[in-house]
Amino acid sequence: MADLYLTRKYLQSQQWEASITAGRQSALAITPFLSHLNSRQLSTSSFVTSVAGDENDVEDIEMLLEAYFMQVDGTRNKILSVREYIDDTEDYVNIQLDNQRNELIQLQLTLTIASFAITLATLIAGTFGMNIHCPLYNMDGVFFPFVGTTLTFCLLLFFAMLSYARWKELLGT
Repeated sequence: MADLYLTRKYLQSQQWEASITAGRQSALAITPFLSHLNSRQLSTSSFVTSVAGDENDVEDIEMLLEAYFMQVDGTRNKILSVREYIDDTEDYVNIQLDNQRNELIQLQLTLTIASFAITLATLIAGTFGMNIHCPLYNMDGVFFPFVGTTLTFCLLLFFAMLSYARWKELLGT
């Protein structure tokens, strides 16, 4: 990597400037005409060496660019595989969250059915709890059979609604 194109180019440009400066000083000391001719020859000879050097430099640049392209392509492939892995993980997490959400909805439906059944028992108890004159208040032994019948009706209603929800596949087994 010590022979990189830009480093060589920088060194060549320094050598070229040094040779031009040295050539001009020696040529100016001899004659003005020779200095003009000498600088023209120096620039022509440096142009020829520059063209020959550029062909080698282009090949070196192409090799460097190809190596960098391979590194960039490998990095790109790694990034794409990591992105795919992240997408798969995100999909998996979303599936797990959907499953938990569905279980919570099923629990909420079960609790709603239970609260509806209990509400009917509460409605009947609230009706008898009012200060309304009713002939059932004066009868002995009616309270426990009436409460038992009401609770049995509420439990039957709960299980009927629960089995209907399972039949419609709103609840899992």
